[in-house]
Formats: sequence, C-alpha cells, structure tokens
Amino acid sequence: MFKWLKKKAAPRIEEFDMVAPIKGKVVSLEEVPDPAFSTKAMGDGIAIHPSEGRVTAPFAGKVAHVMEKSKHALIIEHESGVQILIHVGINTVSLKGQGFNPHVQAGDNIKAGQLLMEFDLDAIQQGGFPVITPVIVPDGQEMISHVEILEGTSASSEVPVLRVHLKA
Repeated sequence: MFKWLKKKAAPRIEEFDMVAPIKGKVVSLEEVPDPAFSTKAMGDGIAIHPSEGRVTAPFAGKVAHVMEKSKHALIIEHESGVQILIHVGINTVSLKGQGFNPHVQAGDNIKAGQLLMEFDLDAIQQGGFPVITPVIVPDGQEMISHVEILEGTSASSEVPVLRVHLKA
C-alpha cells in the first residue's frame, strides 16, 4: 500500500522587510537631484548616500536585469516576485560602465548579503555625478499593496529600511 504525500504549498507571505543594499546614510527620495526619482514617478523607496562602493543583496532571490552597457543599475527580484531597482548615482549611465564592476548577471540566483556590484565612488564624483543611490520599488507591480519606509538614517545589512506589503 502506498501512502500518497501531498506537497504542502509554501506559506504565502503578506509582507517582507528589506535591508539597505549599500552602507551609508539613508535619506528621502525627495533629496535625489533627478525628478524621475524625487517625485516618485518611477516608484517609492529610499535613497542612500554611500559610504562604500559595494552593493549587496538585501534579500535572497534572483537578478532580473543588469544594465549591460552602463553597468550602473540592476533589478533584483524577491521570492514573492516583487522587483527592486538599485540605481547607483545620478546620470551615471553617461559613464558607460566606467567605474562599475557587476559580480552577477541576469538570471543568477542570489543570497542575502551576496556582493552584487562594486563601484568607484571617486570616479563617479570626479565625473561630476552625484553618488546618491535610489533604491526603489518600481510602480506597476500588481502584487504590491504599498511600500512602507522604515525609520532610521543608517544603512546597514542588519536594520530594515523598507517594508513591502503584498495584496491579499
């Protein structure tokens, strides 16, 4: 006699917290000198004044996209399907990849804390570009109810900076 086992469905998550992907000072998106971010036209989130040139995974998931030519931004996806954009600096697409060293590519599975990219703070600033880095939850993701900005000004891998609430 066989005993059929049913696979239990993974418990549905209602929200998840996200730590900062870059060490530094957390500020409001309104401080970003680019209206696409400061007006939240692209989505809600935070910005970080980096204290070091490293982007680490704020959660386990996968890499959805890396800007191939400019290497200045990437989109990562949480297990819930929610995508996050990490855009290093403002107008840094103009550097054409100079000063950016991605360590992942689209399709890679990532672990929380894994190094995703290194960037040269000095090269960005010497190029005349702000290093402030928007970290946003892009608009248009149907599963999201709302994004909550958590209090705190220090970006670290221990303290959550965003909470993403999912629709029931």
